[in-house]
Amino acid sequence: MLIITGCSLGIKTGGSDKFLQSCDGSNNQSTTLITIRQQSYSSHRKLSVHGTCTNRDISISQSRDTTSGIPQYIVQIVNTCVYGCAPSNIHLHCGWFASARMVNPRTFKRLSYDDCLVNGGKALKTSQIVRFTYSNSFMYALQFKSAKFC
Repeated sequence: MLIITGCSLGIKTGGSDKFLQSCDGSNNQSTTLITIRQQSYSSHRKLSVHGTCTNRDISISQSRDTTSGIPQYIVQIVNTCVYGCAPSNIHLHCGWFASARMVNPRTFKRLSYDDCLVNGGKALKTSQIVRFTYSNSFMYALQFKSAKFC
């Protein structure tokens, strides 16, 4: 339960109601604007307490670099998980990935058709970014395939 006394804010645990209030600044008077009913989900609480990383926490983005000649694409792979252990052994769907420009195999390496390894299989720490550029006449659709989440 959210409690506002005068113009100060306090939080009371154990309740499922929130009271939104506003203060007019004079005489510390407050007015209740609305009451919001919240539902408690034990799975959400469990995630926030224990912390678990999933494939949703691995963000993959690409953009085209403006250069002449063979098109270049910049890829960024980020671990957005805040709690829990860092995912490792991250594999992406990558088709027949190839580049006219050398990509460091410790950063990104095609192992076989539609299977590319990120960061040499090492853990991707929170907010760590793996970034590389490749050159090809088209952009590959890089998508999450698998990872080890402890």
